[in-house]
Amino acid sequence: MRFKQDRMSSQERMDALFNYRKPDRIPINMITVGFPCRNVGQTVATGYDDPEKYFQAMIWTAEQYGWDLIPEICPHVVLGSVDFGGGFRLPECEFEGALVITSFPVKTEGDIDNLRVPDPKKSGRIGKAMELSKLQEKHGLPVTFVSRSPFSVAANICGLEQFSKWMLKKPELCERLMMIAMDHIFNVLQYWTDTFGADQIFALMSSPCESNQVISPRQFEKFALPYHVEYHKRLKSLGIKRFWFHICGDQNLNLPALAGASLWPHPSLLSFGHEVDLEEAAKFFPHDIIYGNVEPTVIQMGTPQQVYDLTKIAIEKGKKAPSGFVLSAGCELPPLSPPVNLFAIAKAVNDFGWYE
Repeated sequence: MRFKQDRMSSQERMDALFNYRKPDRIPINMITVGFPCRNVGQTVATGYDDPEKYFQAMIWTAEQYGWDLIPEICPHVVLGSVDFGGGFRLPECEFEGALVITSFPVKTEGDIDNLRVPDPKKSGRIGKAMELSKLQEKHGLPVTFVSRSPFSVAANICGLEQFSKWMLKKPELCERLMMIAMDHIFNVLQYWTDTFGADQIFALMSSPCESNQVISPRQFEKFALPYHVEYHKRLKSLGIKRFWFHICGDQNLNLPALAGASLWPHPSLLSFGHEVDLEEAAKFFPHDIIYGNVEPTVIQMGTPQQVYDLTKIAIEKGKKAPSGFVLSAGCELPPLSPPVNLFAIAKAVNDFGWYE
């Protein structure tokens, strides 16, 4: 098929959004590690173990499907369990789409006493993340720093099941873990700002463990929200101005508290799971760029027509967002997504995503 001609580069398109101007068309940006690697004939494990191959796979895949790599999503820089000495392995079969945790560094209350904040330059897989960030800088892309929220990092240190039990029975242990997680996140982020400069960094936080499929809005406000407040105080002190928040899963009941706190600089990128209606998201966050949210399961399992139709709906809703919209899947793009379904997304943007 013949696509319309872009009138802006990816950089110009995103700069327009961050200055409250309409771009030529809706940008496309995907949260994905495994799909680009499979797309070029590599394994999903390549995305987590070979920064150069992953980066090249992402560049080629983005050009193929018309994605905008501003910012480029990449594997997490900060990994709670792995950074603190937990066991892990690379994905091995086609149905494993991420690193697999084999053991947690904290199993008992006593283990917390022996927990120390890791060396920000040496722990976990931070070295590989730094390699990838240097490739981003070399190719003129923003350096993407990806971490989960302090709540989610803390839960990853001991396992979500244990963390959930402690929230009910020993909340002080959760507080200790979240303080340790916060310090670790910002020790590593300081390393990134020292290396690249704050103006080059796009900070991304995801919060999967805060979904209302896991915790209640009351627990969110008691445990998670105060650490969001502290996170943004520290982010501001480092001089980082571009922020992306992936509000993962069904967090409909958390949105009023997040909107009321108004934590981040505006506009920021706010991405949502398919469980959150894009028009509702835009009502809660009118000063931010709404990002999302075609259902990942449909992208992997549905027909091209189903994906095309869902994308059209997302575009129609996203176009109403007062501060702009970026089209994406509702969470990470499944590695086994049929390539034709990614074509269907690009076709829908070409057919319906242009601004006057």
